[in-house]
Amino acid sequence: MALNSINTNSGAMIALQNLNSTNSDLAVTQQRINTGKKIGSAKDNGAIWATAKNQSATASSMNAVKDSLQRGQSTIDVALAAGDTVTDLLGKMKEKALAASDTSLNTASFNALKSDFTSLRDQITKAVSNAKFNGASIIDGSTTKLSFLANSDGTAITVNSKTLSLAGIGLSTGTTFADAAAAKTMIATIDTALQTTTNKLASLGTSSTGLDTHLTFVGKLQDSLDAGV
Repeated sequence: MALNSINTNSGAMIALQNLNSTNSDLAVTQQRINTGKKIGSAKDNGAIWATAKNQSATASSMNAVKDSLQRGQSTIDVALAAGDTVTDLLGKMKEKALAASDTSLNTASFNALKSDFTSLRDQITKAVSNAKFNGASIIDGSTTKLSFLANSDGTAITVNSKTLSLAGIGLSTGTTFADAAAAKTMIATIDTALQTTTNKLASLGTSSTGLDTHLTFVGKLQDSLDAGV
């Protein structure tokens, strides 16, 4: 009885074809494991490969967006910390003005309170001027707004500046009082400055929350793009 060769044995041919197909599938699987990508090259599937490359580039560019948003967060965090200092100083200034409005004080006591008041005033200027992150400040009056990357297409999120310098909160480098009556009037002036400051800080807080939310979104978007490659 004649023996069939592998070239004429249909069963062997089918088995060989299955083996070749399995080896091909294993090669594709191994490539995916090695690269971490579903499509390794354009020859696997040109259309899907092109889409994957675009997604990969977009995902990579999101790192720059995240870096920019994080700088924005830090800039506002520094501003808010300085703002807290300003509110504390204003509270102490009000305390000094109230104490100085007491007409029963002798001259030495009044002058001491006045000196403390002006010292606290000057500390506001120092706190605000030092509130910089990476050379940028959103409260010293040097700019009207700061912009940070929002997406890979270059669109930006803009945060409006909130000036907390003396002039920005209704005071000046000459803000002081000469007598008890002026000290009493100063109490209302400081109250107004305090209200202005807290309103501006509340606005910055809202901006900070917006950056936090968008940064979270960008991170999730980047993860989705990476997963789809």
